[in-house]
Amino acid sequence: MNRIPLASVARFVVIAILVVFAGFPVYWMASTALNVSSQLYNTGQVPWPQLGNLPGLIHELGQVPLLRWLVNAGVIAAGTSVLSLLLGSVMGYALSRFRFHGRGAIGFLLFMTQVIPEALIVVPLYAMFIVLGLLNSLEGLVLANVGFSMPVTAFILKNAMDAVPHEIEESALIDNCPRIGILTMVILPLIAPSVAAAAVIGFFAGWNEFLFAVTFLGDPKLWPTSVGLASFIGQYEVPLSAVMGSALVFSLPAIVFFLLVQRRIVAGLTAGAVKG
Repeated sequence: MNRIPLASVARFVVIAILVVFAGFPVYWMASTALNVSSQLYNTGQVPWPQLGNLPGLIHELGQVPLLRWLVNAGVIAAGTSVLSLLLGSVMGYALSRFRFHGRGAIGFLLFMTQVIPEALIVVPLYAMFIVLGLLNSLEGLVLANVGFSMPVTAFILKNAMDAVPHEIEESALIDNCPRIGILTMVILPLIAPSVAAAAVIGFFAGWNEFLFAVTFLGDPKLWPTSVGLASFIGQYEVPLSAVMGSALVFSLPAIVFFLLVQRRIVAGLTAGAVKG
């Protein structure tokens, strides 16, 4: 029998520890959701899920429009991802392929959008949305999120486009292909992993939205799940089991989605890092 190398055993042990460390918050949310309030506030939480409390939890979650909140969060996330990808691809192509005055300044301004905290522009953005009639609308919330996610998308796609040989683009120009055709039919298919990574980043930026949503959306029917979870907090009581149950339902789609596309994210973020 071949001996198992000590390095392999150590590697598997480290991976197992990391998996337990990463999965423990999800387990604890499930455990908290399946504990009744009397246990949580009096005798203390039982460290394992109590499946006997599942019917009560389902009934409690049925009292809130959780499905509507999830749909709203999905609309915001999808809209942010698509619009960021459309604008970011054009911006990334311009920064990658054209030389013009102010190119460096534009790149610097795009970078500065990630330095400015969202809370700093809530008030002026709120005043602007009043004038434009974008309050209490998911469209306005998508535009607000695009302002922060589009620069990241542009940088990711620009770095990937820099690694695409110019000869491929010149061949398309010789065949009278327009610039927009070169971008959509030549460049973007070649950097598909980076496009997927940028789309996923924009999706999660919209899925986790809270600050703009709680400020701009006064209609509870338009709330995403993040704002809906905050509404559970009462003056005298916080139903922790309902909060954790809703948080678990809110987290699982994002976790599953990330696990399915994590390889594309890594490939997309590293594309263009090594040239030559």
